[in-house]
Amino acid sequence: MLNIVRQIADRLISLSAMIGSIGLIFEVCVILVDVTGRYFGHPLIGAQDMSQMAMVIVVFGGMALCDKLGGHIAVDVFEHTFPGWLNRVTDIAGALIGCAIFAGIAWTVWESSQLSLMLRLKTNIISLPKAWFQWSLCAFAAITALAMLLRAIELSLSGRDVRQEREGLL
Repeated sequence: MLNIVRQIADRLISLSAMIGSIGLIFEVCVILVDVTGRYFGHPLIGAQDMSQMAMVIVVFGGMALCDKLGGHIAVDVFEHTFPGWLNRVTDIAGALIGCAIFAGIAWTVWESSQLSLMLRLKTNIISLPKAWFQWSLCAFAAITALAMLLRAIELSLSGRDVRQEREGLL
């Protein structure tokens, strides 16, 4: 059962990272067109809006993959002096705290999106609805929170740490 859940989680993590990658490609294209346009006296209208909103997708789209690869900041000064069980407990606690943080981000941004809908908030220059990007941030943060929760469960039940399994990530 846990293997099926892990496969689904891995697919969601990969989809999230792929969307983040597309956001990065879009970001680079927008900046390239804007800088080239500025050189010729015709900057891309709305480049700032598009860059800011694409950055939401880039940063949060890759967050779950970053956790899976063990890319988040970790201080392992005492790891070699602690017994294995204590290292495992700290890994589980870290995953649960991370899960709570990302769930909190998702919840807070969801509430903010409701306010954005009510007030019809849009970006400054080309009037992109802010709620769309807030919803994407919620989805990415929720995927990250669920992936961290699954990692904590796997560490608790089987001792399996996906961060140490580098093959077949994407």
